[in-house]
Amino acid sequence: MILKASQRSGAAALADHLMNSLDNDHIELLETRGFIAEDLHEAFAEAHAISNATRCRQFLFSLSLNPPLDHVASEEQFLDAADRIEERLGLGGQPRAIVIHEKEGRRHAHVVWSRIDGAELKAINLPHFKNKLRDLSRDLFLDHGWELPKGLQSYGAKSPLNFTLEEWQQAKRTGIAPREIKQIFQSAWERSDSQTGFKNALEERGYFLAKGDRRGFVALDVDGNVYSVPKWTGLKTKEVKARFGDPGALPSVAETRTNLNRKVTHQMRDYIDEIKSDQSQAREPLRDELRVMKAAHRAERKKLKEGQSKRWQEETKARSARLNKGLRGIFDRLTGAAKHTKRKNEREAYKCAKRDQTQRNRLVIAQMKERKKLQKRIQKLREKQKQDRHIMMRDVVASLRRLRDPDQLQRDRQRGRTPRLSR
Repeated sequence: MILKASQRSGAAALADHLMNSLDNDHIELLETRGFIAEDLHEAFAEAHAISNATRCRQFLFSLSLNPPLDHVASEEQFLDAADRIEERLGLGGQPRAIVIHEKEGRRHAHVVWSRIDGAELKAINLPHFKNKLRDLSRDLFLDHGWELPKGLQSYGAKSPLNFTLEEWQQAKRTGIAPREIKQIFQSAWERSDSQTGFKNALEERGYFLAKGDRRGFVALDVDGNVYSVPKWTGLKTKEVKARFGDPGALPSVAETRTNLNRKVTHQMRDYIDEIKSDQSQAREPLRDELRVMKAAHRAERKKLKEGQSKRWQEETKARSARLNKGLRGIFDRLTGAAKHTKRKNEREAYKCAKRDQTQRNRLVIAQMKERKKLQKRIQKLREKQKQDRHIMMRDVVASLRRLRDPDQLQRDRQRGRTPRLSR
């Protein structure tokens, strides 16, 4: 499993994110251990209250567990991974919560521990936790017989799925996947060895280099959204400056945005809006199918949960009835019969719990197979629309160049290139 973690505060915000049913097909609160409350918001509020007795600000340790794309992890595998992680990091016995998310045909989990030692009222130090998690991630891949990703083979490459929350939110606002944006910037970097070359490579994909206020090199898309070049290329600021020098000759963000607003005509914007509208309408039938599937799957899980809960209550009542009361109960305790009955009840309760867990896993795996089939169709449409967007951006850039250079239109006509946007 790919493991990504951080020390953090913001108990309420984290609970909101983990229980966000809008962005996930299914959410399951698998475990709340060591908290008085069973509700996630109240559990994290407990951790926050205890942290107030210390000087620790980042009192939570949040970890995501991401199995390979082609594998559906079970509850047992997530629990086993969480146990191994807390043992490796020194968080054994600390209050923790485990939440399972299912989205776009994938199943992953989030584990959150309280870092505050309740007995000593001090934060547990987690030195070198990233290196420890990297090694443990490699062990989990090998133990389960999964193919090691390149990042774990060499330790040199960061997984393209490991984006920061800020990157993910910005990419989501623009409607383009963060992986796609990052590939554009990284490809432009690899293809260029100068500021001019990088600028041209970005413009081919609809991004325009500018001088940021304090971030040095930034880029803007045709809608005026700003992207930090070091962040989206995955490099350090000094590496970018070492290759491209001083960004002082570039226009500012405000100047670049003004130029884009002036140069991109209403006709171009209408064309862009039309493409976006058409793509949104094309996605609607799949969205409807997904909504129906999510509702059906949630109903099946609710029915199973209610059935298991009712059966558990009946079985618990039956086990409890085996224990005699009154004088017979006293006699059973004296003879040891009560102790024997309790042990039998515990064994049966454990078997029943494992049976229920197996039923839940079977249902999840069956539903995930159905969801993956739909996701393949969604992904196929996404890839087609991605290509359409690339063509659209290429045409926008060509039109912008013609606006900068009136003679470019005549040269394009001589070369047999017909402008697609200047209709």
